Amino acid sequence: MKKHSAARASDLETRERLLAAAERLFADRGFKKVTVRDICREARANVAAVNYHFGDKLGLYREVMQIGIDAIRATTDAGRKAGERQPPEEQLRRYVVVWMTRLLTPGHETIHRLMQRELQDPTPALDDLVDAVVRPRLDYLSAVVARMLDCDPKDQIVMRCVAATQAQAVAYMPNPIAARLGFTRPQTPAQIDEVARHMAEFAVGGVKAVARRAPDRAAAVRSSR
Repeated sequence: MKKHSAARASDLETRERLLAAAERLFADRGFKKVTVRDICREARANVAAVNYHFGDKLGLYREVMQIGIDAIRATTDAGRKAGERQPPEEQLRRYVVVWMTRLLTPGHETIHRLMQRELQDPTPALDDLVDAVVRPRLDYLSAVVARMLDCDPKDQIVMRCVAATQAQAVAYMPNPIAARLGFTRPQTPAQIDEVARHMAEFAVGGVKAVARRAPDRAAAVRSSR
């Protein structure tokens, strides 16, 4: 019984090492440039361990992505709950604060870099990421912004506002260009909170500015018909 328990514990440890090594390597090099041998060497595991635990390299990649997806989905849910039964302005503000706080908190950089790579150089796991993270976030933000603007969530002006809201995060994503331009990631909880709240206020202020222009826009649309 003890031998069985020890073997199981060893298997779990190996699996966790493989996941950690794969996350780092996939984020650094991308799925196509990482081999099973690279991962096993990094994880100090037998070369057959990936097939044993995950079936193949893609199976391991999907599992790494799924762990990240689950964590981000939990953050998305928390952002929604933070604004429950609030006016849309406050829903947007609280959602952005929760979302940016997670993005900026140390320890999450690697999985976010991996997801950025997936969006830029897709694998068969792209649909998992889009369906579980990207589309739900877009749908939620579109619905909130549409209520602020009193228009259809599919309206292009809503899509532009949502795109602008999400684009704020780009400067603080781990990348060499941002670092060279002086965009340093906040390090302390207080700094993270300050940046997250600034981005939330900027997003809300931007949508409000668009809303103030809405009557002029509607008149322009009518005159063009």
